[in-house]
Amino acid sequence: MAIYDAVVVGAGFSGLYLIKRLRDAGFSVCVVEAAPSVGGTWYWNAYPGARCDVESFDYCYSFSRELEEEWDWSERYPSQPELLRYLNYVADRFDLRREIRFETRVTAAAFDEARNLWDVSLDSGERIEGRFFILAGGAISVPKPPEIDGIESFRGACYHTGNWPQEGVDFSGQRVAVIGTGSSGVQTSTAIVDAVSQLTVFQRTPNYTAPMINYALDAAAMNEFRRTSPARHEKSRHSRQGIPYDLPTQSALSVSAEERAETFRNAWENSHLFALRLTYSDILTDEAANEAVSEFVRGKIREIVNDPAVAEKLTPRSYPFATKRPCLGRGYYEMFNRDHVRLVDLRETPIQRMTPAGIETSEGELAFDAVIFATGFDALTGAAARIDITGRGGVTLREKWADGPETYLGLASTGFPNLFFVTGPGSPGPLSAMVKSIEQHVDWIADCMIYLRDREIASIEADRIYEREWVEHVQSVALGTLYPRADSWYLGANVPGKPRKFMPYLGGVGFYRSTCDKITKAGYEGFELSRA
Repeated sequence: MAIYDAVVVGAGFSGLYLIKRLRDAGFSVCVVEAAPSVGGTWYWNAYPGARCDVESFDYCYSFSRELEEEWDWSERYPSQPELLRYLNYVADRFDLRREIRFETRVTAAAFDEARNLWDVSLDSGERIEGRFFILAGGAISVPKPPEIDGIESFRGACYHTGNWPQEGVDFSGQRVAVIGTGSSGVQTSTAIVDAVSQLTVFQRTPNYTAPMINYALDAAAMNEFRRTSPARHEKSRHSRQGIPYDLPTQSALSVSAEERAETFRNAWENSHLFALRLTYSDILTDEAANEAVSEFVRGKIREIVNDPAVAEKLTPRSYPFATKRPCLGRGYYEMFNRDHVRLVDLRETPIQRMTPAGIETSEGELAFDAVIFATGFDALTGAAARIDITGRGGVTLREKWADGPETYLGLASTGFPNLFFVTGPGSPGPLSAMVKSIEQHVDWIADCMIYLRDREIASIEADRIYEREWVEHVQSVALGTLYPRADSWYLGANVPGKPRKFMPYLGGVGFYRSTCDKITKAGYEGFELSRA
């Protein structure tokens, strides 16, 4: 049986950088990847219009100046095809593919306490072993299936945005339903609206969608990025969101209504993912401040959408602004002014079932040629839950996390020695510019493995007391904000039966990084190290 220093699940941004760091440090690595190529989330999410909502300059690796000099980004917001090209370039540039087993899944992993090794089972029937087992499958990598009866009876084609055909789909002249109005639903709808004969958007909860102001990047923009990138990356590493923007210091309630409106208008017209959130310091902690920005966006919807009834259906009222991940869209609200686009509000007109011809709602049957499920992901814990992971004493990770995930720093979980999570629950993860958080976690894991090797330490495991304190801290920080007011995937609320626990860490990328650094400098405080 092959034995590696590290067995890694996933060959996206996390897995590729893990290969680079660990191999450079002299470790043997085996990465197991279900897809036939690299890319991770950006391989599977090949739906029309798929695009990152973080700017290219902040959604890229920072570990190599040579890579930055060689790669030219074409747009402010990178599309899925461009991100996939980038990751393939990285894999080839650093010769990373030889450590990856493609078209293979990990089905189970059990910790051998006598040998301090992870026994990893693959879907091929083969078993491999690793001193460390690292889950790098991504926070949003497991598509959430729709909860609709009768899907198998539908005679048309069904697609899920999280598992899109690589060859693409031509919807020209078709009657298409899109179920879901999160980022993938917004992007898909606006990408296919010109091609279809009829587009019907099924909306459960309206989203706050700001303009995606995208543009081409020329040579001058790339040169300026290369000139300033060291400072940009360093500022991002110590920021709240992992992007190089200054935090506001002024309360929304300390200025006049007129000044607030002008500030919000400027943020809307110069939109980016965090623009409206960064207008005032209390947008996500004070109800009145949040209501001010919420009402501003509602006013924009009323201003853009011609039909007042449709505008009202598209207007979020049941949760505070940005407590669900906001969307960036290009012409999303404008799309509903077109004659061949209709909106079905599932709160008023729920889906009963799918039929051979289409979708039956409480008001009757609608016929479709294709149905697109933009129903999101089993976020943060879904990838780990797919694998039968067994730690000390035969306890499984599913059993331990039955009431919600428990980790120390989002990196490790008590009872599972030498198991690491990259951007796991309890870390900033999806509330940050992900690549910065990925690099920080990979660097921490690699440095930890070097530390253990140099001192001939066989295992590292999170201490239960420290883990419990960290879990409580994560929840305490969340409760100091408006985030728990929304039924979001941050809480697991989008998956039936999933425990409700706020999973990402809201303390900020910079504070989190400094916390991890302090723990490292203290000899991995909060971890139990064993030579046996």
